[in-house]
Amino acid sequence: MITDDEAGFAEFVAGRQAALSRTAYLLTGDHHLAQDLVQAALLQAAKHWRRIHTSPEAYVRRAMYHQNISWWRRRRHVAETALGAYDGASTSPDSDLRLTLDEALGHLTTKQRTVLVLRFYEDLTEVETARALGLSTSTVKSTTRQALARLRTLAPELAELIGADA
Repeated sequence: MITDDEAGFAEFVAGRQAALSRTAYLLTGDHHLAQDLVQAALLQAAKHWRRIHTSPEAYVRRAMYHQNISWWRRRRHVAETALGAYDGASTSPDSDLRLTLDEALGHLTTKQRTVLVLRFYEDLTEVETARALGLSTSTVKSTTRQALARLRTLAPELAELIGADA
């Protein structure tokens, strides 16, 4: 017999897993790591469902951010690799921009990518990003500045693609 807690959790997962997976992919740059990240966060959510069931989205996203930070701290001494290609072709009219963005994000360190995803994809403020990642606001500001400068240098085609659509 399925309890109300189990049904609520299953409903949350079914409704939000795709959005969580997109964010996880942007955070990790790898489909398999993204799946692991979502699963780890959902496992934590399942353990604490009775406490968090009123606002599980915020809890799961924060768990993903923290888990990603833990992974990136452990991998600090491992060389970064470029993002791989998507598994299949996109039917989206913005596929050139998306693929260029994926490649550009691959040029960033995990910390830089994470900060940019939270700031510009998740639309968090500098203070909220700092709080979510356990960093100082000044670290978020400097990391954002460094990441954007790196993107401008290593992926100038992003500006051209965005400018072409404007």
